Amino acid sequence: MSKSNRLFDLMQTLRRHQRPVPGPELAREAGVSLRTIYRDIAALQALGAQIDGEPGFGYVLKPGFLLPPLMFSEEELHALTLGAQWVSRQTDAGLAMAAQNAIGKIGAVVPVELRPALHENAFHVGRAPAKAGDLDLGIVRRAMREQRKLRISYRDPNDLDSQRIIWPIMLGFVQTNRFIAGWCELRHDFRLFRADRITHVEWQEERYPGRRRDLVKQWRTKVDAENAKPSGIGKPRA
Repeated sequence: MSKSNRLFDLMQTLRRHQRPVPGPELAREAGVSLRTIYRDIAALQALGAQIDGEPGFGYVLKPGFLLPPLMFSEEELHALTLGAQWVSRQTDAGLAMAAQNAIGKIGAVVPVELRPALHENAFHVGRAPAKAGDLDLGIVRRAMREQRKLRISYRDPNDLDSQRIIWPIMLGFVQTNRFIAGWCELRHDFRLFRADRITHVEWQEERYPGRRRDLVKQWRTKVDAENAKPSGIGKPRA
């Protein structure tokens, strides 16, 4: 849980009680250490919360305090809405919904005078071409989160089909193309796969070894080394 969410939950807990709440009880309810509770109480007091009490006695929140609203500049809000629009039109339905939900949450907490900046039609992002939307990227993202292997049917630039077991580690969006970076068991190496050339995908229960973030580092090192070669010799292939 993020610190901001933890502070909000602590405020809600204090609001529920009319009497001082001992630190150990707050820690037990929040599922954190007593030391963390002491630090969070100090952070809320620094924000202006009138919390009376001390270690060994308990804490009580005086009424009337609200956490300050999120403060963004107009340009920051434009950056957020532009990013949300890009995600909504260039990725998949799951991320598009998440982007819209995020903008809704931001709009609920920013000051009223800044809310129009979230809905200005100052930018336009084109939609991904139809050919880029055939593959369910939600499956790929889930496989990345859970470090699951995927079996794919892949058609190369020469229209030759092959069956691959891949370990998806990263999604890329370059102009109108979508790419999956991952380890290919057929080639025993990292490869880039264009999403529009994947004709079929099957979920595999088997997890791939290691940590995804470490594999990403290895892949980036390989790409950097290959890009440094003359004429781009050795760039990733499928």
